[in-house]
Amino acid sequence: MRSADLLADAFDRVSEAVHEAVDGLGEEELAVRLDAGANSIAWLVWHLTRIQDDHVADAAGTEQLWTSDGWYDRFGLPFPPAATGFGHRGKDVAAVRTDAELLTTYYDAVHENTLAYVRGLRDADLDRIVDEAWTPAVTLGVRLMSVIADDLQHAGQAAFVRGALHRR
Repeated sequence: MRSADLLADAFDRVSEAVHEAVDGLGEEELAVRLDAGANSIAWLVWHLTRIQDDHVADAAGTEQLWTSDGWYDRFGLPFPPAATGFGHRGKDVAAVRTDAELLTTYYDAVHENTLAYVRGLRDADLDRIVDEAWTPAVTLGVRLMSVIADDLQHAGQAAFVRGALHRR
C-alpha cells in the first residue's frame, strides 16, 4: 500500500464521521451550543472543512474552493474570505448558521478535491517542506496528518454534541 492510499483512507474516515454527525439535522439543531462557550455542530464542521480547504490548497498551490467555487458567497457569513475559525469567540461560533445540505455539500467538494490531490502524491512528495514558520519545518506529510487529526477531533466533537442533543 502506498502512503497516498493511507491518506485517502484517512480522509474517507473523516468524511464518514462528518456525515454521521450532520446528516438529518435541521439548522436549529446544527446551531445548538451546549453552553455559551461551546462550539456548535455547524461551526465545528465548517471550521474543519475550512482548515482542510485552506491547508490542502496551500500545499497544492491552488486557490481554496471557499473562494474559487463561490462557497464564501453561498454561506454569507460575517467573516472575511480568509477566515477559517482560528481565534473565533462565542459570537463568531453563533454566527455560523446553515443547513445540513449546504454544509455537507461544501465539505464533500473539499473532500473530493483533497482525495484528487492526495491520490496523485508519491511517497517522496511527503518530504517536501510546506511551512518554514515552525521548528522543525513542516513537511507535506506532517501537514496532511495534522489536518486529518484536527478533522477527526472536530468531527468527534460534533458527534458528541449530536449525541447530547438526542439525549435531551
